[in-house]
Amino acid sequence: MPINQTLSGYSDIAFTTTVALYLVAMLLYFVEFAYGKPRRAVRERESELTAVGGAGGAVPSTTAKTPGRVEPEPRRPLPERFGGMAVAMTVLSLLVHAFSLVTRGLAVGRVPWGNLYEFGSAICLVAVVAWLVLLYRQSRPVRKSTTSTQLRGLGGFVLLPTVLLLFLSGTALYARASPLPPALQSYWIWIHVSAAIVSSGVLLFAGVASVLFMLRVRHENNPLKMVRFGSRLPNSQTLDRLAYRTTVLIMPVWTFAIVAGAIWAEAAWGRFWGWDPKETSAFIAWVFYACYLHARATAGWRGTRAAWVNILGLAAMLFNLLFVNLVIPGMHSYSGL
Repeated sequence: MPINQTLSGYSDIAFTTTVALYLVAMLLYFVEFAYGKPRRAVRERESELTAVGGAGGAVPSTTAKTPGRVEPEPRRPLPERFGGMAVAMTVLSLLVHAFSLVTRGLAVGRVPWGNLYEFGSAICLVAVVAWLVLLYRQSRPVRKSTTSTQLRGLGGFVLLPTVLLLFLSGTALYARASPLPPALQSYWIWIHVSAAIVSSGVLLFAGVASVLFMLRVRHENNPLKMVRFGSRLPNSQTLDRLAYRTTVLIMPVWTFAIVAGAIWAEAAWGRFWGWDPKETSAFIAWVFYACYLHARATAGWRGTRAAWVNILGLAAMLFNLLFVNLVIPGMHSYSGL
């Protein structure tokens, strides 16, 4: 079918707008992270005041309440308001991002992940969705805790690799809207590539959690280093659990993506596995994540050792996504995937 240049132009404009909006949201997250007080310290201070009042001590007049009077809710600190603005900006960015992919797909009459530019954009979309889902779950009134505000401050670290990958996709990897090559005109592109996109986006998020876990552990083991940075991160148990549960959840999808790719390879090339660079690097990444899950369940490898394995898995994924496609020729070179 002919390319709809109008929709293609709208898609490109929306993509550029998306990068700018994500950049603003990232800066807002970093403002809250840098200038917001750790919530644990605030709670401890409130507990101390309550304990003093309960023991018969003088309680500051600001905490006294008049019977029958409805006290107005205290005004949120400025950094927390920046955090709320960051979340709103992230949601807006996500909508514009989704519009960019949808209009690209409508412009060419196919799925919007037919080349590396679209593939990278879709991965970033999934990573941001995973972040917002986690933030929503932690911010619900039933589960709200001191950790939820600290988790929100991590949004900048989630958006940083997202913005970098989007920038790379929109510059070095950009491809004009065009039909799919004949070899990709198969229903398997809906199954195999979509599973790879979802798993890659969520594993990118899990890898960021493991990197932050290593930084938090370094702070806990030696408080003299990175005091201001490390103290603002959630505790190491929270970050470790976040990375582990995310990887456990998405690992079956990543396994399915590799199996579906092998089935598609047999239909297209007459063999299930040919040790193509893309196939090999994807399998190596899968091995790293399988080792991470095994190490996380083994007593002697929990903690930093397991986190290093997860970080190696993230490195293998990025190597598979970028270096293999751009440098090493293989059966997947024609598609940019």
